[in-house]
Amino acid sequence: MNRIVYMVIRNFIQVPIWFHHILKFGRPGDNHTLRERYDYIRTVVKKINKSGKVDVIIHGIENLPSDNGFILFPNHQGLFDMLALMEACPKPISIVVKIEASKLILVKQVVEALEGFFIDRKDIKSSMKIISNMSDQVKKGKNYVIFPEGTRSREGNKLLPFKGGTFKSAVNAKCPIVPVALIDSFKPFDVNSSRKQKVEVCFLNPLYEEDYKNLKTVQIAEKVHDTIQDEINQKMG
Repeated sequence: MNRIVYMVIRNFIQVPIWFHHILKFGRPGDNHTLRERYDYIRTVVKKINKSGKVDVIIHGIENLPSDNGFILFPNHQGLFDMLALMEACPKPISIVVKIEASKLILVKQVVEALEGFFIDRKDIKSSMKIISNMSDQVKKGKNYVIFPEGTRSREGNKLLPFKGGTFKSAVNAKCPIVPVALIDSFKPFDVNSSRKQKVEVCFLNPLYEEDYKNLKTVQIAEKVHDTIQDEINQKMG
């Protein structure tokens, strides 16, 4: 948490300006395109990461589908995950996060600005509606990121099991599934230090409809889980 305080202090003058713009992006009637909103927020994120002394190392950018309308499925290590993903991904991505995050200042505003969703996993009916809405938006060319573990792993670079239900959106949309391996993304905010940290974001080979159309969502979840864990294990030696 020392780093969060450090980031705020380093950007003390700019934070209110950034917050004001992002707040406006999420209001009804805002005429900025999603691309414009994302580019602005991504620029802010890069500045925050740099001022917080976190280097985001990006691998496999060429694995991102050339056409929009895909979903990123990363492992979940902590609060820094989205900062790493947004710096790494040049294509606009909207976010699906658990409803508890809506209580966090700036997180709520960013999700709204990027036309994302808050999902209550305890409310099955509501969750299924959001998955359906998400599928419709992906078919229209929007990209999303959703964390299939459902909650952050407390074991560093060791993954929790992936939930099959999170992959229903991709199956319904028949869109590319992009596994993303986050390495050491827990360290910036979990390690009680403001020393320089390195976080790696690895975009892995996507799964297209022909790759998963004969699989159940539970099988897809296991396949993506193992692909990410193998990548992390290899990168860490």
